Order: sequence, then C-alpha cells, then structure tokens
Amino acid sequence: VRLVESGGGLVLTGDSLRLSCAASGVTTSRYAMAWFRAAPGKEREFLAAIDWTGGRTNYADSVKGRFTLSKDNDKNTAYLQMNNLEPEDTAIYYCAANSYGKGYTRFSHYEYWGQGTQVTVSS
Repeated sequence: VRLVESGGGLVLTGDSLRLSCAASGVTTSRYAMAWFRAAPGKEREFLAAIDWTGGRTNYADSVKGRFTLSKDNDKNTAYLQMNNLEPEDTAIYYCAANSYGKGYTRFSHYEYWGQGTQVTVSS
C-alpha cells in the first residue's frame, strides 16, 4: 500500500493550492480518504474526510468553506483543493486511507498514510 502526496509548495496569503494523493494497493472506490496536517509544535489535525461512496464528506471548522476534498476513482486519487490560504495553514499535509469506509476524524482510525507534502503560506 502506498499513498503519495504532491502539490505542496510556497504560496502567498490568499492563494490556492490543490494537493493530490495518488493511491496504490488500495482502491479509493472502496476506502475512505482523509487529509490531516501537522504544524511545528502542534498535534496532527484533522482537516477533511470522504467516505467510500464519495457521497459524504466532513470538514474541520477551521477549513470549512475554504477546503474541498474529492476523489477520482478512475485515477485512484484523492484531492484537497485549498483556497484563500492563510499563514496559519502552514504545515505538512498528510493523506490517509481506511478500509472501514467511513470518514472518521481521528487519525487512529486510518490504517494507511502518505509521507506528507509541505505547504508554506507567506504573508
């Protein structure tokens, strides 16, 4: 099983980024997918999750209305569209997957993780 994130980088306040999570060894049509982030000195934070059907998503209050999680089962890839980025969004962003199929908010409910991609938002 392998999850590979990409799309991170250095942007300015108000800019947008789209992160990708390419999955191999898991089928996104059967797995729930999620994004978390970890900022220096802070605990891993839940951002967004989508269930195996793709019909139910949930978001952390801190990103609701700015971030959108989606998945393309044909490409076996999940995405996180991030708009109106703020310096507080600076962190390493991680993709995760679970075989239970539900979009849990706790990181302990995810079996598979990517290596992360750095997002830095400068003011």
